[in-house]
Amino acid sequence: MDWDKDWDKDLRADTRGTTRALATEAVHAGRDDLARQGLHAPPIDLSTTYPSYDSRAEAARIDAFAATGAEPDGPPVYGRLGNPTVARFETALARLEGTEAAVAFASGMAALSAVLLVRGSMGLRHVVAVRPLYGCSDHLLTAGLLGSEVTWTDPAGVADALRPDTGLVLVESPANPTLAEVDLRAVAHACGSVPLLVDNTFATPVLQRPAGHGARLVLHSATKYLGGHGDVLAGVVACDEEFAGRLRQIRFATGGVLHPLAGYLLLRGLSTLPVRVRAASANAAELARRLAADPRVARVHYPRIGGAMVAFEVHGDPHEVIGGVRLITPAVSLGSVDTLIQHPASISHRIVDAGDRRDAGVSDRLLRLSVGLEDGDDLWADLDGALGERTGVPEGDRTGGTADRPEAPARN
Repeated sequence: MDWDKDWDKDLRADTRGTTRALATEAVHAGRDDLARQGLHAPPIDLSTTYPSYDSRAEAARIDAFAATGAEPDGPPVYGRLGNPTVARFETALARLEGTEAAVAFASGMAALSAVLLVRGSMGLRHVVAVRPLYGCSDHLLTAGLLGSEVTWTDPAGVADALRPDTGLVLVESPANPTLAEVDLRAVAHACGSVPLLVDNTFATPVLQRPAGHGARLVLHSATKYLGGHGDVLAGVVACDEEFAGRLRQIRFATGGVLHPLAGYLLLRGLSTLPVRVRAASANAAELARRLAADPRVARVHYPRIGGAMVAFEVHGDPHEVIGGVRLITPAVSLGSVDTLIQHPASISHRIVDAGDRRDAGVSDRLLRLSVGLEDGDDLWADLDGALGERTGVPEGDRTGGTADRPEAPARN
């Protein structure tokens, strides 16, 4: 892959006015104070409560939090208000996304639910959304489980779909599972004063920073690339401080807090995020190229922005492919160091109405591949075997697939 050498040079100033690249921020953000404390690795604070001998001052701090949701000054109060280890991850993620703040939750769905509850509490229950979204996000909106009402539209129809009670516009780009991309700047412009929330799980801040394109809210299922090793469940919203205060109040009231050990694992995961995304993306681009040239594959979806996700539709039975892999793991989720494959129509998007699913491009023959860090030739050998025989196709004919991608990924 012909990566742009300056792709991660979205610089920001540190406290001394020195600019630091994304790769540097990934390693140091949230850890800047460690050396002054004589520490190298961040400590894990597992306390659920903290002593205070001044109850009047404690009452004042709790009142301040109740009024604005701002993080209390001084020592921690209680684990449901905040945790020092989790706060390090939040600081780091905000730096990487270029926002004022970030608020972490127990899962990506808890994070999205908190956003909807914030807007709903203001009487703004209407949501404008663009399909496809992650299947459970789609279901949360469609079923109205939090009292929200959704209008589904394409990106060009966002402005016309807005109403006086619209509290949020929601898009995912690249989208799960078709990898469809949205012009974020155009959608943000169409939103006017309504906050745009971008699910940035697939791209990560390595490939795309939606806040720089006008999004007020950036959502991650941190379970995926931010953690990166398939061993932590988490969600996070990067945003301005005003909205973060509201999210903290919802988190305190509903209890969807992130465990400190998960916060520690996520902070550790961020330090290798740029390296992992680069390596996995190189593997994915090569697999997309080979799949597109394979007569057993009807279509390949690979985004212009690049990344480590590939979707492809097969001519044969997709369930046979799932059952045929040996190195690749047939499992839900994505973003781990190992490669995973799943059938969205059966699993991640099963909860979405079949007609809506197909209208959004999620066909019954679509497979979603989360490409990891294994050797690319080994991955292809496993896929080649799982795809089965090239029956009826001359050995020299390799033009059966078409890829929705340019020759080299471009940065958005």
